[in-house]
Amino acid sequence: MSLNIESLNQLHLDVLREIGNIGAGNAATALAGILDKRIDMNLPVVKILAFDDVTQILGGEETTVAGVYFRVEGDLSGNIMFLLDLDSCKILINLLIQKDNRDNGLDEMDRSALQEIGNILSGAYISALSSLTRLDLKISIPSLSIDMAGAILSVPAIQFGHIGDKVLMIETQLKEGSDLVKGHFFLIPDEESFPILLKSLGVYE
Repeated sequence: MSLNIESLNQLHLDVLREIGNIGAGNAATALAGILDKRIDMNLPVVKILAFDDVTQILGGEETTVAGVYFRVEGDLSGNIMFLLDLDSCKILINLLIQKDNRDNGLDEMDRSALQEIGNILSGAYISALSSLTRLDLKISIPSLSIDMAGAILSVPAIQFGHIGDKVLMIETQLKEGSDLVKGHFFLIPDEESFPILLKSLGVYE
C-alpha cells in the first residue's frame, strides 16, 4: 500500500509530533552541552506544509536564511533541512565561538560554526529517531547554503517534486537567557520510507 506525506492521518501526526518533541529535546541538550549553558526549549510545532507555504513561515521568498542540508541513509532514506533566519544564526554562532557579531555578514569561521551547529542538532534528532524506532540511520556530511528562502527551498522542491509538494516541518524555539533562536527542521522522507517509519512506531500495518 502506498503512503506519502499527504496521506498521514491524525494518529501518524501525533506520533511524528512526539518524535519531534523528543528529537528537539535531544538537540537542545546537545547544544547546551557544547555551549555549557542552560538552553530552554518550547514545545515543537509539527505541520505538513506545501513548499510554497514554507517560504511564508520563513518571512517570505526574499528573506535571507541559512540552510543546512543532510541526506539520511540506512534502514530508511530521506532528507533533512535545518533552516534559521540570520538573527538566529548570529546568536548561535556568537554563543559557540564567543564573539559579538550582530550586524556584519558571516565569515568563513561563522559558516563553519553554523555548519557544525546544524550537524550537532540534526545528529541529535536522528539519534533520538533511531533509538525510538530501532532503525539504523545515518546522516551525510552537512551542506550549508545562505541565500533567499525561495532560492534555498527551490532545490528540494524541484528535486523531490515527483514525490510530492509537501514537507513535514518541525519548528523549535530554543532560548538562552534573553536570546530566542527559532529553528525549522524539514523532514522530506523518500516515498518508500514512510511505511517503514510508521511501522517501526507501531502505527502502520
